[in-house]
Amino acid sequence: MGTNYYSVPRDLLDSHVPAEGFWDTFWSKRDDPESDILHVGKSSSGWCFSLHIIPERGITTLGAWVAVFGDPERVIIDEYRDEVDMEEMLRIITCRSRREPCNWGPEKYDQNYAEPGPNNLARHAVGRGCVAHGPGTWDLISGVFS
Repeated sequence: MGTNYYSVPRDLLDSHVPAEGFWDTFWSKRDDPESDILHVGKSSSGWCFSLHIIPERGITTLGAWVAVFGDPERVIIDEYRDEVDMEEMLRIITCRSRREPCNWGPEKYDQNYAEPGPNNLARHAVGRGCVAHGPGTWDLISGVFS
């Protein structure tokens, strides 16, 4: 279980929140590469943050996302429709840890396409969507998320 985060045009939310059916339309557009709804990534307990890269938009690093987060015409929301400010989003991405070490054996890591990560976290193994590990507690992930 995890939480997905999105960067959306502020005016899109401001002008459409009350409209009936808006959220159905919103969610149907979230994976459309032509949409202004940008999937930031997913936070899953015990894992490095899955930072979505969108090369066709020039978003391939955390620094590129920081530029998007700093755009005053955009807002970050989570999948529960709650607004998240830039500082909180960066904390969610970069300040991750778990108290106890992940005690998975090699078979469980293999089943989850994972490997041990920093701060007692699991992290995605490079391949199968993970293109690289960030220098901190995030992985760079391509493709469509669940």
